[in-house]
Amino acid sequence: MHPFQVTSAVLEDYQAYLHRYCKHDGTHLSRSSQRDRLVAVRSLFRWLHEHNRLRHNPAARIILPRGGRRLPCTVFSATEVEQVLAQPDVDTPSGLRDRALLELMHSTGIRRAEAGALVLGDLDTERSLLRIRQGKGRKDRIVPIGRRAVRWVQRYITESRPAFLGEQPTSVLFLRPDSRPLPLQRMTQLVSTYIRHAGLACGKQGSCHSLRHTMATLMLDRGADIRHIQAMLGHARLSTTQIYTHVSIRQLQQVHSRTHPAEVGAPEPMAAIEPEYCI
Repeated sequence: MHPFQVTSAVLEDYQAYLHRYCKHDGTHLSRSSQRDRLVAVRSLFRWLHEHNRLRHNPAARIILPRGGRRLPCTVFSATEVEQVLAQPDVDTPSGLRDRALLELMHSTGIRRAEAGALVLGDLDTERSLLRIRQGKGRKDRIVPIGRRAVRWVQRYITESRPAFLGEQPTSVLFLRPDSRPLPLQRMTQLVSTYIRHAGLACGKQGSCHSLRHTMATLMLDRGADIRHIQAMLGHARLSTTQIYTHVSIRQLQQVHSRTHPAEVGAPEPMAAIEPEYCI
């Protein structure tokens, strides 16, 4: 079928087909798989319409199925995250930069791309604040930074960053030795390597996003309001942040132990009575 023959009704039939489709193993396509196929179709017709290949876009009103939210991949304990933060060799310029990056990401929960976009003017060390410009959804926000993270970033700016500067001045915060911005993929490699070298229990692995997940979970464990976590993470919807309530169950366990009738004042179970045998 040629693209100009495709109508909204045809695409509705295709969406219904995806919903009914069975794979060889008898299972249906997941919502995320259906979504991926429809996104590709919608992108194609958007391009055709924008480049005047089609007068109307039949895919403009496609409603994508919402994918189920997955639990965050890896969450570290407070002890484990300290092991990760201690991995860089801070006696080297690159190691000091990496320690500042790890501390900042863990303290603020910023995304990898947001860390890579930071410039010196985004950091307010006097008030311990960080400005995120054009974060996800192209929205700005301001988040607090812990005092320890501020000290590490200040030390990096004073001691290491000058060694990375070349002839052309730049305000980008995190740099490579050749004075260019630290690539996002390189950030992922560095963080993943430090997590692996930390030798965590059960061979835990992780990436930049693991620090973000850990920050949110540990703060919830310590009583932070979920709306404050939402503001820190830059989530547009509270439902996105609520995924962390499935991970951070310590408070729920405490409430259960304190209030459940079977737990409060319940007698200790009696020891089993051994039967007496006549000899």
